[in-house]
Amino acid sequence: MPQFSGSLGSAKRSDHSWSANDECKDSLQKVVEEQLIPRLLSSQNYSARLSAQEISESNPEPFPEFNEFTQACREGDSLKVNKIVDALVDQGVVHERIFLELITPAARHLGALWDKDLCSFTEVTCGLALMHQVTYRLGYEFRDGPQAEGQQAHVMLCCAPGSMHFLGATIVADLFRREGATVVIEISSTEQELVRAAANEWFDVIGISVAIESQLLKLPELIARLKKSSGNPHAKVLLGGPIFMLIDLQPEIFGADAISNSPTEVVALLKRFASK
Repeated sequence: MPQFSGSLGSAKRSDHSWSANDECKDSLQKVVEEQLIPRLLSSQNYSARLSAQEISESNPEPFPEFNEFTQACREGDSLKVNKIVDALVDQGVVHERIFLELITPAARHLGALWDKDLCSFTEVTCGLALMHQVTYRLGYEFRDGPQAEGQQAHVMLCCAPGSMHFLGATIVADLFRREGATVVIEISSTEQELVRAAANEWFDVIGISVAIESQLLKLPELIARLKKSSGNPHAKVLLGGPIFMLIDLQPEIFGADAISNSPTEVVALLKRFASK
């Protein structure tokens, strides 16, 4: 593995300038409204569990831990978030109630705070990522997507672990959808969760956005695991992101199939990869 060196401070963006960007705000809202909550609520596993156990209250009161849980998510305090959930599980609270009465309202609450400019981009993205992680822990894995090759290209887009900036991913997603592809933006924040997401559905292409130099070091391992675990044994991996505008690298050193930040080129690559 080559050493990546040089002053790459320009590849990093300050939270202040990024959170003030209206385009970024729109892209995050799009991810939440069109990707996260609908995919969780339509999860096959979730639906089966919910139908098997009736929730008696039609409008249940939020858990007393709601504010503490939401604040811990905003602060990115994974230990506290998991401690709260573990305590509820130990008390015998069923997973359906934790999902319905804690995680889902907390996600909507963060969305409302974001809409009113009462919390930052970093707080919202960290919070949603932690909620997504807890959702995986509780067993609500999305498996309603394609499980085999289909006529439409099916694409997963994500950020390399360590980044939660989805503006580029949402732009690429729109380009791919215009070409008739179905696109999932996966907001999982850890390598393990990204691997599980890739294993749950058939993806023709997995796109990874890489923002900073330090993420390059673990990229070969991540790509190897994604390809090995993918529901499609021949899935192609496409890399992009700010770091590749600063360093000229070949995809082969990471085990990827292509690197591009050109909108025209990524669309052409999608067509080529999906046709194989």
